[in-house]
Amino acid sequence: MIEALVTNIRLFLLVFFRVIAMVEVAPLLSSSSIPQIAKIGLSFFTAATVFPWVLQYGYTIPANPVDYFFLVLGEVAIGLLIGFLLLLIFSAFQLAGHFFSLQMGFSAAEVFDPLSQVEIPLMGEFLNLIAMLVFIAISGTGKFLLVGVLRSFQHLRAVDLVTHRDAIISLLVSGLGGLFQSALTISFPILGTLLLVSIAMGLLAKAAPQMDVLTMGFPLSIGVSFIILFAALPFLMTTFERIIDGSFQTIEGFILGVGK
Repeated sequence: MIEALVTNIRLFLLVFFRVIAMVEVAPLLSSSSIPQIAKIGLSFFTAATVFPWVLQYGYTIPANPVDYFFLVLGEVAIGLLIGFLLLLIFSAFQLAGHFFSLQMGFSAAEVFDPLSQVEIPLMGEFLNLIAMLVFIAISGTGKFLLVGVLRSFQHLRAVDLVTHRDAIISLLVSGLGGLFQSALTISFPILGTLLLVSIAMGLLAKAAPQMDVLTMGFPLSIGVSFIILFAALPFLMTTFERIIDGSFQTIEGFILGVGK
């Protein structure tokens, strides 16, 4: 009886460490504005919720404390990996703001992002906030808990990090490639428009050298960029939803593929 209780406690701790690692890295949940005690409480109740399913699936607990310690490290690594893959998606929205902030003249205007704990361009933070709202609107937290927690415990074990390291490296590389692809897709309408504005201002400077094109260029670029941004905002939100849903599908496909 006592031995079974100790085994269940050790298994619950494995579940808890994987969940808390996800929460500490995943977008929105990892924000510094959320108290640490709230993150621990969410992780505890989430672990308690999925624990009966994990117990039913069966999970071999090593008796050796050293092996158990490495198993805990593996669970933490799985949580960090899943949270990091979701974090890459939100980095794409910030990177998209980086791409056209310089052309708009907002490269010097930076704000502190409480999520990443760094200063980022104003437009990057604007797109990041919109992405957060879309994430909440499409029940992203629920999908994260379903895919990242329940699916991962059904199909992914700590030992899979060693046996499928090539697949993990490939996933990280493709995730970084998708980061730049998504950022370019989001920023391309404004980047393309600003390129046309720059060409037009260059032709105007050639046609009328006496005009102060530099002084006229900044307000014109900012005004045109905001017009294009707000006109394309409904389409951008649809794109944000597609990118976020695609990230969940990618992570789920990876979990199912590795767990075979």
